[in-house]
Amino acid sequence: MIRRAGRIAEPAPPRVAGDRPAVATALRGSVQLRHVDAGSCNGCEIEIGAAFGPVYDGERYGARLVASPRHADALIVTGAVTRNMAEPLRRTHQAVPEPKVVVAVGDCARNCGVFARAYGVVGPVSDVVPVDLEIPGCPPRPEAIVEGLRKLTGR
Repeated sequence: MIRRAGRIAEPAPPRVAGDRPAVATALRGSVQLRHVDAGSCNGCEIEIGAAFGPVYDGERYGARLVASPRHADALIVTGAVTRNMAEPLRRTHQAVPEPKVVVAVGDCARNCGVFARAYGVVGPVSDVVPVDLEIPGCPPRPEAIVEGLRKLTGR
């Protein structure tokens, strides 16, 4: 029956509208991502897991999570940067080879969200490392994360 039916799949959605980060054009296709939790509540991590799960399947657009920053093209950073994570985030950013992209996922990574002015928070990700793409939401929906990944890959 499989041979008779052939391949059955939904067509790919149309390309994402909006500007692609200038540095992302140098990546040329597939993007290897290293996730860094800089001090989040874990809500964004659940949504990132869903974005790479079987329903949203972020990998079909050329984005893949890797274990080492030395193998990565981009960093996905979640959470407001805490005092304990500021230096590890800088070092992780330095370990990613050029050209590199930083994606701030969630409101906490963008502007500290509900953790703004907390004693243990240094600030948003952009205060520690340069950010190329921001994905809003608390937490952002998996569709928004996949849309951001598609801007990186150009697919």
